[in-house]
Amino acid sequence: MRLVLPVIVISQFFCTSLWFAGNAIAPDIARDLHLDQHFLAHLTSAIQFGFITGTLFFAVLSISDRFSPSWVFFCSAIFAGLFNLGISITGIHTTEILLFRFLTGFFLAGIYPVGMKIASDHYKEGLGKSLGFLVGALVLGTAFPHLLKNYTAGFPWKYSVYATTTLSVLGGLFILLFVPNGPYRKSAQKLNLTGFMNGFRLPEFRAVSFGYFGHMWELYTFWAFLPLMLMNYNHRYPDTHLNVSLWSFLIIASGGLACVFSGIVSQYFGAKRVATIALMLSCLCCITSPLFLLSGSTIVLLGFLIIWGLVVIADSPLFSTLVARNAPEESRGTSLTIVNCIGFSITIVSIQFINALSDSIPTHYVYTLLAIGPVFGLIALLKKEKSTSLRASRV
Repeated sequence: MRLVLPVIVISQFFCTSLWFAGNAIAPDIARDLHLDQHFLAHLTSAIQFGFITGTLFFAVLSISDRFSPSWVFFCSAIFAGLFNLGISITGIHTTEILLFRFLTGFFLAGIYPVGMKIASDHYKEGLGKSLGFLVGALVLGTAFPHLLKNYTAGFPWKYSVYATTTLSVLGGLFILLFVPNGPYRKSAQKLNLTGFMNGFRLPEFRAVSFGYFGHMWELYTFWAFLPLMLMNYNHRYPDTHLNVSLWSFLIIASGGLACVFSGIVSQYFGAKRVATIALMLSCLCCITSPLFLLSGSTIVLLGFLIIWGLVVIADSPLFSTLVARNAPEESRGTSLTIVNCIGFSITIVSIQFINALSDSIPTHYVYTLLAIGPVFGLIALLKKEKSTSLRASRV
């Protein structure tokens, strides 16, 4: 039992390295295939759309509640790794790359939310802390391809693909071999095609889900456009020579520490309160971003981006904790999956929205529009909190 959480965390890190594997090498692929700057947004949207489709499929069929989550995780890790490997095929075309990224995202649906389901089956007390480590692993896995790209800069970009595929296979094997079904697992015996909607009938579940949706509007768009922010800064100030791959890794990876920290702090101050504070801070970063992106000081810029990288993800494990706690017990895995499905659908809209406006709005101003999500999330959280207080005062 003591080794279960470390194994889940390591496996999650290994498997989710597939997520931004395409983004880290997108400039190399774009150069080889003579593609424009919008390819990065399309590449990110392809894997997000695949994840959305996968989570909808897994949720409707209640896969992680009806079958062993460890086996679901293992099979998904193998297939996701194989489809990731597909983009290294010689002579591949743009459409095929996007298709392989879509299929990789589809099977990531059996990794990220299922990993949280496995953790919730093993840890009832201290779930926020456990998911803090788990989402921290996701963040490191997301950032890892940028670090890999930095250290394999002199090698063909396909080496990054081979490395992340190998990690995914290892992650799946670790879960299968070392993580049995948890003691708190409650298996769903029957197929219920509408069961994934049960949680939304509960007011508290709706409130925390809407908070999560607002958070997702900002998160992946920030991660996706971070390398572009750094490249634009290099163009604006040619003497800076920022290492885009290395700093992209450091800024995204710093969020892993924020997840662990927020998970621990939530045990003392409550998951909802800490999540609300983090969402407020990330909203503030969106609004003030032009001041720092235009700054002539590299230290000021990097300091700001690291802070943004910390607060943009700090609330993620807490929202997952709140969703798991407020979901119907017999469909906890399905509830986590459908909330992920909707959340990641929002990321596609956000990424394409910012991508479309970046041609007509200066790039250092366009990221202020990421504040739309946190504002929406805060309204949902604070409105629920206010209505709860009013009911309590009447009693």
